[in-house]
Amino acid sequence: MTEKVVVITGASSGIGAETVRLLASKGMKLAIGARRTDLLKDLADSLPEAQIIYTQVDVTKKEDIQKLVDLAIKKFGRIDVLYNNAGTATPGRIADGNTEAWERMINVNIMGVLNGLAVVLPIMENQKSGHIISTDSVLGHVSLPNVGVYAGTKFAVQAIMDSMRKEESEFNIKATMISPGGVSTEIFGNPVIDKDAEVDKLNPEDVANAVAFAIETPANVGINEVLLRAVKQVH
Repeated sequence: MTEKVVVITGASSGIGAETVRLLASKGMKLAIGARRTDLLKDLADSLPEAQIIYTQVDVTKKEDIQKLVDLAIKKFGRIDVLYNNAGTATPGRIADGNTEAWERMINVNIMGVLNGLAVVLPIMENQKSGHIISTDSVLGHVSLPNVGVYAGTKFAVQAIMDSMRKEESEFNIKATMISPGGVSTEIFGNPVIDKDAEVDKLNPEDVANAVAFAIETPANVGINEVLLRAVKQVH
C-alpha cells in the first residue's frame, strides 16, 4: 500500500482530512485539494513524515482538478486512486425555492464528481488500472423531508458511478461509493458542540476507515459500495 498515489478533493476538514491522516499513516502518497488552503497547509504540516502535496481546488472548476492531478503526476508519476470527497449541503423544504443553494449542491456534488472523472479516467485508461471513490450518502438510497435536493444529487452520484464502473471494467478501473449516514462534520452547518447530541452519528474516522478498506482490497476485488450508519441511526 505504500506505493499507492491517492488524490483527494474536499481534503481540508471532516471526512477528507481524517482520510488524509489515515492513508498517510499507511505510507500512501497524497495529493490533496480543497478551497481552504490554510487548512490544507496545517494538515500537511501536522504530518511531517508523510508524502503530501496540496493546492487550492474548487471542484466546480475542471481546471482546478486538472492542476491537482498534474501536480500528482509531476511529483509521483501516476494516479492510483481519485477520492471525490468534496460536497456541500443546504437543508430546506423544496417549496422554499432556494435555487441558489440547489445550484451550488448540483455543481459541487454532481459536477464535482464528473469533473474529477473527466480528468483522471483518460490517465487510468492509459495505465490500464485505477480506482475511483466517491462520497455518496445513505441519502443516495432514501430521501427524507428537508433534504430532497441534496438527496437528489446523491442519487445522481449513484447512477454516474455505476455507469462508470461498467464502462471502465475493461481497463481494470475500480469504482467505489462510500455511503455514510449522519456524520459529525460541518457539512450541514457549524460543527456540533454538544457531543451528547451526536450519539446517532458516525465520526469522520469511521468513514476514513471505510475508504482505506476499499483501497486496500486486492486488485481483482471491487468494493462497489460501502453503506454505513451509526447503530442508533434507523433511517
